[in-house]
Formats: sequence, structure tokens, C-alpha cells
Amino acid sequence: MKKIGLLLVLAFGVNLAFGQKKVKLDKEIVYDDDATGVFVFGDWGRRGEFKQKELATAMGEAALKFEPEFIISTGDNFYPNGVASVSDPQWTNSFENIYSAHSLNINWFVVLGNHDYRGNMQAEIDYTNISRRWNMPEAYYSFEQELEDGSKGLFVFVDTNPLNDEYYGEEKYASKVSTQDTTKQLTWLKQTLANSDADWKIVTGHHPLYTGGKRIEDPNFVRNHLLPILKEYEVDFYLAGHEHDLQYIKPEGKTHHIVSGAGSEVRPTGYLPTTVFAESRQGFGYLTLKKGLARLSFIDYKGKLLYQTEMVK
Repeated sequence: MKKIGLLLVLAFGVNLAFGQKKVKLDKEIVYDDDATGVFVFGDWGRRGEFKQKELATAMGEAALKFEPEFIISTGDNFYPNGVASVSDPQWTNSFENIYSAHSLNINWFVVLGNHDYRGNMQAEIDYTNISRRWNMPEAYYSFEQELEDGSKGLFVFVDTNPLNDEYYGEEKYASKVSTQDTTKQLTWLKQTLANSDADWKIVTGHHPLYTGGKRIEDPNFVRNHLLPILKEYEVDFYLAGHEHDLQYIKPEGKTHHIVSGAGSEVRPTGYLPTTVFAESRQGFGYLTLKKGLARLSFIDYKGKLLYQTEMVK
């Protein structure tokens, strides 16, 4: 009996030492074994603070149960000023040691946010050659993925920073955005979308095209550049971060706009006339796809289901 008691005490101590805390996932979160799932979140790199670590724990539990194919990061991967190099301590303190669950050791596909532009952008690209799971081969890139049921998804990742016209007048961004060839990127985007016969077309960029959050009144320069292209090529989903909240917005047209930027610090959010859901709470998006049907779930850092819906195509 004493040995059993000692073992229990030791196990409890180990759990405390490693900060393990069981997260109970809502039973209402739908898992479809015939669909391909991805996690979507952004604006996270804060050394575990602002509930970043708690959310990482919840994501680990969710990944263990739902087995996502990969994770999409919508940018602002490291605060406040990106990383200095591929050996910057931020890689360990804000990424590797935070998202340490074995279930999260899957492919991460990443875009650059404005805070990443304040550091060494190339280092975030180059880390692709160091990390097994970090993927950002260029500032913008794409791939096609065969889904679980045999249908196909096109996943496109764009660099929205040089598409934000106001950055050319801001000292902290001007020298870097001015070196980017936006015409080349937009031409590439059109060609990539036009040449694909995928069942689902998903574009990810850091800046949202619609928001009811902090920047609700700001001019949306990125929307001016991207929205006509999304409409012309009938993009199904546009995924973004930048706003530190969770939003699902469905304006007129085919494209569903998802903001998932609640990876650590959150801000108050609000509603547009076309907003379906919005909440200021640390969490992530869980998007599943199969032929003719997509499902979106927002899950918070405690494993609670905040919102869930289906999109029939």
C-alpha cells in the first residue's frame, strides 16, 4: 500500500513538473472519419503567455482525438519583432517547447504576419530546412492535397504584408515591403487558382478582408487587392489572423471568411452585418473537408466548443 501511495505521489509530482493538465473536450465537437481535418490559428508566439500554453495543451488533446492532417498558422508567429535568426531562442521558447505534444508533431504550414516582418523574415523561411514540421518554403506557396474521401483540396498561402498599402509609409515595414514584387505574387495567385481543378480552394493570408474586430473602421487595402481574385476564381475559404479573436464572416459571394488569430493575447471583437460568429477568447479553428461538405468548429483553450457549422457545396 505504501508503495502504491508513493507511486501516486511521484506521478502527481511529475505531472506538476511538466505542467500537464488534462483538457476535457466537448462531446459536441463533430469528428468525421471520412473527412480531412486541419487546425487553423495564428498570432501566437508569446513564450507561453496570455494562455498560449493552455491553448497548446487543448490543441494537443484535440489533435490526439481528431487527427488533423496538418496545422495552418495565419501569421504573427513571434512577438513582438519576429525572430533574429534560425537559432533565435524564440524558436524554442515560443514554438518547440510550447507545442510539444506528440500529436502536434505534424506538418505546420505557415504565413508571415506583420510582426514577423519586423524581424528576419528569411529566417522563418529557412527554418523549413531545420524543423521536421515547420513549412514555409517561400513567402508565398501552394500545394494540392488528396482528401480522405478521394476528393482534392488546393491550399494557397500568400504574403499579404506588401499588399497592405499603408505599410509603405511606415518605417518599421517600408524597407521590406518595398522589395517585394506584388505584381508577380498576384499573377502567380491567379495562375495557381486558374490551373487547379480541386474540389476545395482555400487561401490563407495574415490580414483579414473583413473584420468586426479592432480594425473594423480601418481602410482595408488588402481586400482591394485580393477580393476580386477570390471572386473570379470562386475561392471557398479565406483564412486569416491579425485580429486577435475568432470570427466567421459570410459576405455576399462564394467565399467564407474565417479569422483565427486568438493564439495568445486577445482583444475585444464585434459584429459586421455579415458576421455569423465572433468571440474574443483564446482558441483555434478546426476545419474539415470532404466532397460537397465542409465543417467549421471553433474550440477554446479549455476544450469548449464555441461554435460549429456546416457548409454544403
